[in-house]
Amino acid sequence: MPHNEKKTAPWTTSKPTGVLVLADGTVIYGMGVGTIGAVEAEVVFNTSLTGYQEILTDPSYADQIVTFTFPHIGNVGANDEDVEELNPANGHGAAGVIMKADISSASNYRSGLEFGPWLEKRNIIGLYDIDTRALTALLRDKGSQNAVIAHDPEGKFDLEALKKRAREWNGLTDLDLAKQVSSAENIVWNETPWIWNQGFGEQTEPDFHIVA
Repeated sequence: MPHNEKKTAPWTTSKPTGVLVLADGTVIYGMGVGTIGAVEAEVVFNTSLTGYQEILTDPSYADQIVTFTFPHIGNVGANDEDVEELNPANGHGAAGVIMKADISSASNYRSGLEFGPWLEKRNIIGLYDIDTRALTALLRDKGSQNAVIAHDPEGKFDLEALKKRAREWNGLTDLDLAKQVSSAENIVWNETPWIWNQGFGEQTEPDFHIVA
């Protein structure tokens, strides 16, 4: 079987539509989801059992590719209330996501959008059918890795060019990402805790006035 084909059953093969290329030349094939294209970023892992949407929109994950060890990513869909960015219009969250299994169908009363279309809307490249345990072990032993994540529905990748991009990317060293992920305007936080079937309320009589 050619090295760039992935066996899905004894009688069929499926050509990979996604690839992760590490700066050391390691090539990991998978199936692509989310937006189409390629981007340089730093690969990290996250072991959380819930909160994938909050994690991918957390500004601290800017220019990073998050490897989830939990297999059921997408099972609660996505919504407009769980975004962690100060300014969602800027889109400064994770650049990519890596998963073991294909995206789970949304099954949650708060879901407003399936996770796949949400990734496209957020311009996030995703890969699944990846051995996330092996990748997490690599990251645990060697630390976060510079890489390029790519998605092409036709599975056409210039590996040498991708290796060059991953190898020559400077990474997060000396970057001032705080300027990119912070809001450029004042933001008033007056939300009360979320309540089932009502959402967030508005605090109209606060006990304290806090400025950060």
